[in-house]
Amino acid sequence: MTEAWQYQLRLNLADEFAEAARRGGGDPGIKPLGDILDRHNATLKCQYDAFAGYCAEAERQGVDKYPLYAWTRATIEDPAKKARYIKSFTIYVDGDEVYSKAKADALEADLQALVGGAVVTAMARHDTNPANNPQPPKRYRS
Repeated sequence: MTEAWQYQLRLNLADEFAEAARRGGGDPGIKPLGDILDRHNATLKCQYDAFAGYCAEAERQGVDKYPLYAWTRATIEDPAKKARYIKSFTIYVDGDEVYSKAKADALEADLQALVGGAVVTAMARHDTNPANNPQPPKRYRS
């Protein structure tokens, strides 16, 4: 029996549109992207902001309860990694970080026309299969 993996799409946005997307849109240049996301009840979350939020929560609750805290803190404090992750966005569908293959397929098909254009520089698809997901370096694991 095979497991039903869930999926996640991520987008990299051009520098000039990443900040607008972080602010929640409103820039006419990203309207085509916003229209597609609206049709799929999808939203964007900046990966850098998600990492910073994880660190802030860990610091409030106690970093010992957050096994990826050291790796995440090191990532957001590294200027080169910050520059990378500030342009990288996770797509949530129906408020979920991972979703069915059918939802991912439909969204990916609609977004494909934007990839390589002025706004969306790249798109990646990830799944929940542990074999396909890298683990943090050993020095950061608890």
